[in-house]
Amino acid sequence: MTFAQNCNEIFDQIVKFYHVTDDVNAPFDNPFKEGTIEHKLALKNWIDAVQWHLEDIIRDEHIDPVDALALKRRIDRSNQDRTDLVEKIDDYFRKLYAGVAVQPDATINTESPAWAIDRLSILALKIWHMREQTERADADAAHIAKCQGKLAVLLEQRCDLTTAIDQLLDDIAAGRKYMKVYMQMKMYNDPATNPVLYGKK
Repeated sequence: MTFAQNCNEIFDQIVKFYHVTDDVNAPFDNPFKEGTIEHKLALKNWIDAVQWHLEDIIRDEHIDPVDALALKRRIDRSNQDRTDLVEKIDDYFRKLYAGVAVQPDATINTESPAWAIDRLSILALKIWHMREQTERADADAAHIAKCQGKLAVLLEQRCDLTTAIDQLLDDIAAGRKYMKVYMQMKMYNDPATNPVLYGKK
């Protein structure tokens, strides 16, 4: 099994696990050993699954404004956790390929391996929820057919992205491509750079 194929298996497992309770406040018992890349991938998808459902909840037109603000703050924290974890996954790849001799004509990719894997994690959630739409007993035939078409596209997209990630990792391992990761420079969470937080008039 390739690395990206293993990612898909882990992500599908965690998405299914989340939906056992379907509760954004449920505790997460990571099934993988701490310190492993599998542990990080599972935690990444759990964060994505919880945030997916927080985004659903906050769109309730009848939500209490105070509750909505609390949810927005929680989503902001989740986004930060997600970004931090993507960087840790990229750190794994940097260490894994640290000894690779980069070829003179090596090229850089448009995104790092971990950010591509981030998209694979989100795709697992899209596929789960689109498949759910195709199985609704309360929806009409037109809705089911439309969602079946979208599901087919999502499955094709996952297949293509899985192949592309594995090709990227092969290229990095062979020195045909090299990793260059720009660490996050989010300004709105930083009290030193957000003018509202540092009190700019």
